Amino acid sequence: MSNTPAWLNYLAAFGAIATPILVAILGGIGWRIRSKIEHQLSLEQKLREDRISIYNEILEPFMVMLMSDEAWKSDPKNKNRDKAALGARQALSLDYRKTAFRLALLGSDGVVKSYNELMQYFFSAGDRESIQTTEETVRAMLARIGDLLLEIRRSMGNADTDLDRWAMLEWFINDARRYRSEG
Repeated sequence: MSNTPAWLNYLAAFGAIATPILVAILGGIGWRIRSKIEHQLSLEQKLREDRISIYNEILEPFMVMLMSDEAWKSDPKNKNRDKAALGARQALSLDYRKTAFRLALLGSDGVVKSYNELMQYFFSAGDRESIQTTEETVRAMLARIGDLLLEIRRSMGNADTDLDRWAMLEWFINDARRYRSEG
């Protein structure tokens, strides 16, 4: 007989049997977690590509309307085309509405909210009997477009950005700093 207590022999036997089972279970759990993470990353990448496409389509009419007259007329195909009318026609088209629906489904919460704010501003401006383009209405519209651009930036992975709405506009609005200082 050995000097080892019986319960210690049972514990050693149990450990010899339980260790491979425990390793297999933990390995299965690890594989499951890893595959879930990879699937989530794959979906995020696909969603990111869809969002980029949607965001580009949503912004296009605003880019046309806000483009400088010199830049607009520098393209020969735009010589006799009214950019404001073209931008408005794009924004009212069925294709644009379809894209806006896709935005509502796939856009981040912040992007959808800021887009809603922008569109509600345009809807309320259209309800007024006479729409006047004053400094204040231009500033209000630009602020909402800047907010939309900022939310798009955040949804693309720059959540900790230090930029504000006006910094998002400076690259294509000549008077962005003037509008910022007037606010």
